[in-house]
Amino acid sequence: MLTHNHSHLAKPEKGFTLVELLVVLSVVGVLFATFGTFFTNYLSLYFNYQKDANTFAEVANQSTRISDVLRGIVDINSESATDINAYAYFAPTDTYTSVVHYYLSADQKSIMVDVTPMTANPPNGTPVTASKRTYTIISNYQPQTGVNLFTYYDASGTALPTPVANEHTITSITVNLSTTATHNSKGQQLATTVSLRNRKTNL
Repeated sequence: MLTHNHSHLAKPEKGFTLVELLVVLSVVGVLFATFGTFFTNYLSLYFNYQKDANTFAEVANQSTRISDVLRGIVDINSESATDINAYAYFAPTDTYTSVVHYYLSADQKSIMVDVTPMTANPPNGTPVTASKRTYTIISNYQPQTGVNLFTYYDASGTALPTPVANEHTITSITVNLSTTATHNSKGQQLATTVSLRNRKTNL
């Protein structure tokens, strides 16, 4: 008589228990939360650095623009640590100089410039006050302790106290720009020194 031995047949496989599923889900949840936090922080850091880079690029651009204007100053009307008023060509296409006034806003958060065109170059021309234009040069300026917006030097390179007794002794000006930064509480600084080339002595 034939007999069948079923001992060699595999036992049916068991599935995951509820506890095992909960453990797996918990581990997966922790991994996703960790990765999500890391990714979010990295993305935020990236965008902050990108914002700072763009802001600094704009400051560098404005520094070049201010330097170009100051370099062509014909004469200085008044000056201080936070402002300068002078005759200069504000745009390369200008026929005559303008009264250009760079200054720090009252709240010390912006660098502004007033540009008043002239009817002719000084000393013959007069300002056309009705055509004065005001521009914001830097909207997120961050003052630095002990650092002036404008510093004036004589021919020997000595810093001159303001107001300068004789403005014709000014041969160069340092412009110290600073803007806020998301990764540095001290902000970002950029200093440029400009030699005055077009000064007149008979105005």
